[in-house]
Amino acid sequence: MRNEPLLTVAPLTSVGSLAELYAIALIQAETASTRYQQLVESANPSFGPVRRVFEILTHIERERARTIILGSLASLNKRPDSADLRWTPTDIVPADELSDVVNSSLSTAYDAWALAVRHRERAFVFWTYVASLATDRAVCAVAEDFARAALKDGSLLRRERRLAWRSLRESGRDGGEPFSEPDSAALLESLLLRDIKLWSQQLTPQQCDVLSKLGPSPLPPASEPQEDIAEAGTLDQIKLRVLQRAEQLSELYLEEADRAADEFSMELAQKLAAQSIARLARLRDVASASDINRTPAR
Repeated sequence: MRNEPLLTVAPLTSVGSLAELYAIALIQAETASTRYQQLVESANPSFGPVRRVFEILTHIERERARTIILGSLASLNKRPDSADLRWTPTDIVPADELSDVVNSSLSTAYDAWALAVRHRERAFVFWTYVASLATDRAVCAVAEDFARAALKDGSLLRRERRLAWRSLRESGRDGGEPFSEPDSAALLESLLLRDIKLWSQQLTPQQCDVLSKLGPSPLPPASEPQEDIAEAGTLDQIKLRVLQRAEQLSELYLEEADRAADEFSMELAQKLAAQSIARLARLRDVASASDINRTPAR
């Protein structure tokens, strides 16, 4: 599956009104339902095993669109209108990601649910950005509601993904665990930071500057003794570990938010999840850039 950044385009500016907010939300939901429906109608005979998943996802997005319309009618006494948009909404369900699933003869229900999880995580990050940029309290409140809904959706979809994975293993088609859940977020953050420090030895100053601003675990100033990169594996192995561990942490924080027993714990886990998902997107950007223009070790 294609390794696209989680949030392909961050909000260009703050959302100025509830009318604009509902227009963005409706376009995203309708775009998602249209693209999922196109996969349902695919004539590819190998696509049969995952067709049912996209039928369910199409229904979910149509219901989401209906809920958005009702919310707009209740708040503004009008339906969402694209004329209220000031910029093109971020694409939550990129067509390129879907084409990877529909064009592969190896696609499974697990792949489809995993992609759906990724789309709702992207929505969570997007609405978190919108809420943080909002200067209007009503816009901030509704954006936070959309973010919470995306987080809840992600929890349900991850459950379906786990069931699909168990079914895949029982059928003997798994080929190994897709990822391993860490026992400790603190330990994983420490391991991730160590690998980012090793990776940074092979990056440009500009790329290192990006890493130095990442939350929740930014790269410290380059004043500590450098470790021997050869002892930690090849550069590609280190980079792969960085991306895998960053993705595992995003999953872990989202799971912690799902299981939170009180509001404080839930809000903390949601904050860490948003930071971790944004960090993963930036790490993928740096990884892509470093593939194009590798520099000698400093």
